[in-house]
Amino acid sequence: MGNTAAAGSSGLLAVEQKGKVLSVGLNRPAKRNALNDGIILALGECFSTVPDEVGAVVIHGVGAHFSSGLDLSELTEQDATAGLIHSQMWHRVFDRVQYCRVPVIAALKGAVIGGGLELACAAHIRVAEPSAYYALPEGQRGIFVGGGGSVRLPRLIGVPRMTDMMLTGRVYSATEGAAWGFSQYLADEGQALSKAMELGERVAANAPLTNFAVLQALPMIAEANPQTGLLMESLMATVAQSDKEAKRRIRDFLDRKTAKVKPGS
Repeated sequence: MGNTAAAGSSGLLAVEQKGKVLSVGLNRPAKRNALNDGIILALGECFSTVPDEVGAVVIHGVGAHFSSGLDLSELTEQDATAGLIHSQMWHRVFDRVQYCRVPVIAALKGAVIGGGLELACAAHIRVAEPSAYYALPEGQRGIFVGGGGSVRLPRLIGVPRMTDMMLTGRVYSATEGAAWGFSQYLADEGQALSKAMELGERVAANAPLTNFAVLQALPMIAEANPQTGLLMESLMATVAQSDKEAKRRIRDFLDRKTAKVKPGS
């Protein structure tokens, strides 16, 4: 049973809770879900108030596109100070996505460009369907990424590939994107959202402490020097395996109450 609500003063987000999964839809389909201040602020509020019973969030675009990026009409009158404040506001909101207490899965279709790609990069898992395409047109528009893309995207695809995208306007298809790290899954046409919801249900069933370790500790361990990373890993592993939920799950496995890992599972 789902609970549906429109978030933001103008329904800029379509929010629906299905069990332990919260579906958050960017809801400006007539504008290809271009990101204006209103929708960014609504995202910030939404990710700051995820209900306690929710175990995963799926973010997607209402209509044919995930997001065509920054609504450029909001830049025309900005001076340097306003531009700095604007970029940092995006950073705060996208940090709330990346550092959400539960896993965030992005379902991608159509345009995933500019600020829309930056938002997708803040999610933990990305599922694309064949219509998805990726681009950073900022280079041709005389601007630079401002939503954290220069930090997050190179960690997925590398600096040289992002450099090429910004200098030449190169567009990547969904198939290329799955090969190069833009997404981890390639779904059938029209199935990205349902696949993302399925993955959301699966990860919401994990032990909360394990999800916390993967979301919060793993990125820091990966960027730490090896000895610091190994110590952090040992500490996190000790905390996780001492949790009552972990002990119960290990007992269930040893008692053959849970299935063993097999190919395709």
